[in-house]
Amino acid sequence: MGTSDDGFYDRLPRQADFARLVDQDGFAAVPDDWLVGTADIVDSTAEIADGRYKAVNMAGAAVISAVLNAMSDRSLAFVFGGDGASFAIAPQDAPLARKALAAVRRWAEADLGMSMRAALVPVADIRDAGHDLRVARFAASQGVDYAMFAGGGMAWAEVRMKAGDYAVPPAPEGTLPDLSGLSCRWSNLRARNGLILSLVVQPAPGADPAGFVGAARKVVEIAGHLSRGGHPVPEAGPGIRYPPPGLALEAQASHGQTPVLRRKLALLAENLIAWVLFRTGLRVGGFDPSAYAARVSANADFRKFDDGLKMTLDCDAATRDRIAAVLEAAEQAGAIRYGLHEQDEALVTCYVPSVHQDSHVHFVDGAAGGYTRAAAHLKSR
Repeated sequence: MGTSDDGFYDRLPRQADFARLVDQDGFAAVPDDWLVGTADIVDSTAEIADGRYKAVNMAGAAVISAVLNAMSDRSLAFVFGGDGASFAIAPQDAPLARKALAAVRRWAEADLGMSMRAALVPVADIRDAGHDLRVARFAASQGVDYAMFAGGGMAWAEVRMKAGDYAVPPAPEGTLPDLSGLSCRWSNLRARNGLILSLVVQPAPGADPAGFVGAARKVVEIAGHLSRGGHPVPEAGPGIRYPPPGLALEAQASHGQTPVLRRKLALLAENLIAWVLFRTGLRVGGFDPSAYAARVSANADFRKFDDGLKMTLDCDAATRDRIAAVLEAAEQAGAIRYGLHEQDEALVTCYVPSVHQDSHVHFVDGAAGGYTRAAAHLKSR
């Protein structure tokens, strides 16, 4: 597929209609000399069973935060997976990404008590193995777009990572990643229509891709009949309470060389001010809390293509049943594999470079396992 400079992703058009991405016609081949970075929490299902779903999500978002900060917030083709994340980078950025992944691995173990694995996989090796890697940019709003991946390359890279190939070892003890902007201050989002449905749909190995496309099109169409397409975050933004439920995790992510307790105290003060502003709507220094909260909803990443379809939907039981029927029929036809998981709430984990810009990103997942448990259901079928 040739080689390129690091401007390949910047030149891709931003596509605003998610439904048009289903056919994957607008996806561009990632250059051969690029690399895929991928990382996840080992045995995340057990961690979630122990009630650590917020920490698992924080670890996944930390991968993206660390790499973005290492690249000075240049455009990055990334996808959040719930218990991990993946991204594609130009060869010039490989040393920065390797260093960031190594530091996040060390941080996850030292501060979260979780084992993380990570790998950097050459795109050329993905194609040599008979897979492809294509990418598109979905414009969730005017301020934020997210990478969408197709071709099977991301899934293959994850399988190789789990087998121990292309491993990025953890950094030396005491190494800390730059996780500036990583936070999880919002309250969980209660389902407004009955339940939060997490779904993961993948093409069946060796099947005609048209079968997956047809099933995905039907699911996206069904979700489109829900209010705001099943968006779990209210249009006015999520709620906030004091102290925020994710304060301890944010302290672990942002303490740097400062003791965690001291960072917690500082965050308590910061969050008290934020709570007052969001409760009163008071504007300070050009910051409009109501507009910011609404932007959180507009920027939220609740649906994506990641070598398959992933969605976190606020839906009713009848819609869930329609989606399940479509997926079951497609699986019985040998076209797809799928997993579903239901819960009462969704959660939001955020990366906010600046509250004064519209480029803050917000990752949505089910609050009781979400994508991780849906994927586990897929693997057990």
